[in-house]
Amino acid sequence: MRTALVTGSAGFIGFHLSLRLLAQGWRVVGVDALTDYYDVGLKTDRQALLLAEPQFRAVNERIETPGLLEGLFDDLRPDTVIHLAAQAGVRHSIEAPESYVEANLIGTFRLLEAARAHPPAHMLLASTSSVYGANTAMPYGETDKADTQMSFYAATKKATEAMAHSYAHLYDLPTTMFRFFTVYGPWGRPDMAPIRFTRAILEGRPIDVYNHGKMKRDFTFVDDLVEGILRLIDAVPERPADAAQIPEGDSLSPVAPYRIVNIGNAAPVPLLEFIAAIEAATGRTAQQNLMEMQPGDVTATWADTTLLRRLTDYSPTTSVPEGVDRFVTWFRDYYAL
Repeated sequence: MRTALVTGSAGFIGFHLSLRLLAQGWRVVGVDALTDYYDVGLKTDRQALLLAEPQFRAVNERIETPGLLEGLFDDLRPDTVIHLAAQAGVRHSIEAPESYVEANLIGTFRLLEAARAHPPAHMLLASTSSVYGANTAMPYGETDKADTQMSFYAATKKATEAMAHSYAHLYDLPTTMFRFFTVYGPWGRPDMAPIRFTRAILEGRPIDVYNHGKMKRDFTFVDDLVEGILRLIDAVPERPADAAQIPEGDSLSPVAPYRIVNIGNAAPVPLLEFIAAIEAATGRTAQQNLMEMQPGDVTATWADTTLLRRLTDYSPTTSVPEGVDRFVTWFRDYYAL
């Protein structure tokens, strides 16, 4: 039985990933602080479902706590580490930047130090499409220069990519950074648009639509993201013997067992179409409050997933109407609306 250490296991993505790992026969140790950035009840409900599985163990602590991760690595010697714990949210990073330093930078440093002492077979760390920042050439490719982050959240995630690369190079730690694109689905975060829109529509309240709806997102259903992560577990990067032999479009580092991989739907959808899908799934019409662009936000995202297909023979397939319908079904059941 292989052991996976999953940070952020009671979070939206970590919960779904942990369930899939358990279903595949893994032992999973999940670390999550159950912070109050959003409804803690949602996190505890997710964790309760995980705790019903005999091969799941929960550790409710902050990853930045000195000695915590070192002790877990020493005790568990995990085969795979999937690092999802982070302070999320573009807009919140303007209001509370220090929390991003603590969770994203210091927390990731603690993880890397623990891995240096007890190297797993593969480290997979979550990054974000937000690191592409002000880039306008699309679709976004992993080898594109990404130095113009538009939010402090994105800046901290780009910093974790650089930190992980240095540890991969110095200590020969096989590391994959995955950049994911606008994930949605059942058990999603209440601060994100799908839940905010759906709740307001069902309660007959207007929804705030930024940039007057002139936005596109590469909406990715959570099950598709998790499938991509699972397939990447065995796509372990190796330090290249000859950097000149790295295939075009492969983000493999020339000096480290390190790679960056996009996971997205590879099909940007206008925001107004996404809202229309929620209207169709709820049977209600949205009252739209058209607003100006939010600070730190971008107008569009679009993933080039060629590398993901090359490495895993997989591409996300869930359409927005299908994914939104499944999400709304869960939402109405969970919130009794």
